[in-house]
Amino acid sequence: MKAVEITSPGVVNVVDLEMPVAGPGEVLVKICYVGFCGSDLNTYRGGNLLAISPVIPGHEIGGTVAAVGDGVPAGLFSEGMAVTVNPYTACGKCPSCRKRRPNACRHNETLGVQRHGAMAGYIAVPWEKVISAGSLSPRECALIEPMSVGFHAVERGGVTDIDTVMVIGCGMIGLGAIVRASMRGATVIAVDLDDEKLELARELGASHTLNSSGADFHERLLALTGGDGPDVVIEAVGSAPTYVMAVGEVSFCGRVVCIGYAKTDVTFQTKLFVQKELDIRGSRNALPEDFSAVIRYLERGICPVDRLISGEVEPDAAGEALRKWSEDPGKVFRILVKF
Repeated sequence: MKAVEITSPGVVNVVDLEMPVAGPGEVLVKICYVGFCGSDLNTYRGGNLLAISPVIPGHEIGGTVAAVGDGVPAGLFSEGMAVTVNPYTACGKCPSCRKRRPNACRHNETLGVQRHGAMAGYIAVPWEKVISAGSLSPRECALIEPMSVGFHAVERGGVTDIDTVMVIGCGMIGLGAIVRASMRGATVIAVDLDDEKLELARELGASHTLNSSGADFHERLLALTGGDGPDVVIEAVGSAPTYVMAVGEVSFCGRVVCIGYAKTDVTFQTKLFVQKELDIRGSRNALPEDFSAVIRYLERGICPVDRLISGEVEPDAAGEALRKWSEDPGKVFRILVKF
């Protein structure tokens, strides 16, 4: 079967792999669509220090059940059922797992990063990791995992309907946070450098949008928040300036939720941590309940799915798609590789 391999920085090949089979306790998933995400782009650029090399990327999965192995509970899966896959592992023993937060497992290995992923014709996975997607199509399923990361960040922020939430970064994960925060009744302020992304953020539930390139950004934000700043700031970019912005703009006794990995050291005025008595929280991956919440949202049919998909390519064109994305990353939500 065909598979896409990031062989080395800047080099993508289509390789032939042996067809997997569903072993005991496993489900064989026929891959229909796999999304390229930011970690794949970093691997392509040579900046993902967590990724093995070479690696088959892919953990944003939309597929169908092809076969069910022995030992899988009867009645859970049927051939042709649309599914996605929880791409994270959990050891069950580390502090995170003992605290029932396996998404942050100390020894996590994500598909397409620390182990080979799903950008291939088929993948065999433990049945516990296969998630039935209800009435969704396999194409829609490929959006579940990245949106669930944003959903999880909102949960980490303890967002309620009395909060004003600023989401910095309107890529797929940031948009997921915007959707979830608005579903909870919060007032959502979307922040980005791209007006097209801000327009989509408003369509997905943002009450206000701010382009952060303007010199008067701080004043405009204060005007929207009655001079207090937002109660919760979700950082979904991963850069030094946006981390500093998050801490600087959040209200006194506010919460800062960090999703993005900054690629350089970040210098803070640490007095703000103390003076504001901030809660600064990391948010990693997602939990099964976040996947379920995204599926329920997408099943409502109100999400502009086509606008979230920047392009679909065949495996042979995956390398060129990554090259173009690397040259102009600001204009891409999700690229799907179609098998």
